[in-house]
Amino acid sequence: MDIIRTPDDRFSGLTAWPFAPRYTNIARGDGSGTLRVHHIDEGASASDPATETILCMHGEPTWIYLYRKMIPVFTAAGHRVVAPDLVGFGRSDKPTAMTDYTYQRHVDWMAEWLTTNELTNLTLVCQDWGGLVGLRLVAQFPERFARVVTANTFLPTGDRDPGEAFRAWRTYSQTTPDFNVGKIVQGGCAQRPIGEEHVAAYDAPFPDDSYKAGARIFPTLVPSDPNDPSAPANRAAWEVLSTYTKPFLTAFGDSDAITGGSEKHFKKIIPGCEGQAHTIIAGGGHFIQEDKGEELATIVNTFIAANPR
Repeated sequence: MDIIRTPDDRFSGLTAWPFAPRYTNIARGDGSGTLRVHHIDEGASASDPATETILCMHGEPTWIYLYRKMIPVFTAAGHRVVAPDLVGFGRSDKPTAMTDYTYQRHVDWMAEWLTTNELTNLTLVCQDWGGLVGLRLVAQFPERFARVVTANTFLPTGDRDPGEAFRAWRTYSQTTPDFNVGKIVQGGCAQRPIGEEHVAAYDAPFPDDSYKAGARIFPTLVPSDPNDPSAPANRAAWEVLSTYTKPFLTAFGDSDAITGGSEKHFKKIIPGCEGQAHTIIAGGGHFIQEDKGEELATIVNTFIAANPR
């Protein structure tokens, strides 16, 4: 497995991102060495047993810059915020071959990162692939999670049609000669334009196309057929989630053509959804953290306060 690392100076001019980088080394999974995974750790001290730790997980093709509007709202409420960049994204290491990335590897990489950092009593906040990976972690380590908030995500098994919008996105990701990450993120927002500074920030992890193997391959890894190799593991995760009684909240945007309606599936299947203040956020596109970050963060804070450990 060949690895490249985005130069630090690509991130030096991001005035909207004042957070210090932290790194964890994990196994590559092919016996060839380690990967460096980037995360931030902000707010209250982990040593205080009363601290609520919010785990923010991003998706495709973003990085944790997506949560920049939400982190200050969380820390102002007295919470700790931990947010990792998935392998292939942000400041995390980037395998250069698309074949190095599989759904299971992403889960395994983040499972090792989670346990290495000894994270517990977590409130998961996840969107897009942050849910596809994060919900697998909840199913694998339910004892480490106190609550879950899903926003514009799903956990597909290939048993339902993913929809025309997703199929178009998957085709585009594999055929476009210019995979312009910043413009893709802007296009997935309901509140446009997002500003050239922020478009550039989403482009920052990717100096050229050689850094984009993970971003390129992700859409093809979503189980869209019952026989997909990742479908059995996701079905097994649903078996666990169907017995998950801890507080579970859906907070979806009203303008997301990719995941709209998936919140109904969570509410139908997961016991922890019962009695929660599920929300459809007006004016929220696929990248709801960009469109309505402060509002979503306030909803999460209210959810935590209403469901003490």
